[in-house]
Amino acid sequence: MIYKVYYQENILEVPVRENTKSLYIEADEVREVREKLQGRGYNIEYIQSLEGNYLEYEKASEDFKLENI
Repeated sequence: MIYKVYYQENILEVPVRENTKSLYIEADEVREVREKLQGRGYNIEYIQSLEGNYLEYEKASEDFKLENI
């Protein structure tokens, strides 16, 4: 399954919506996503599973790039 992760780059700063970034990652479950990103120091705000039409919509975006971890 593919997940979209919304995060802040610095875990020590207060989250600000304008600084929120996103990445796409493939994993079997949300727990695995968190484990894969554990060493990066991200402040993860939300992890969203992508399926069906929403996944196709995201794939059509030029920002869609699947992370290899």
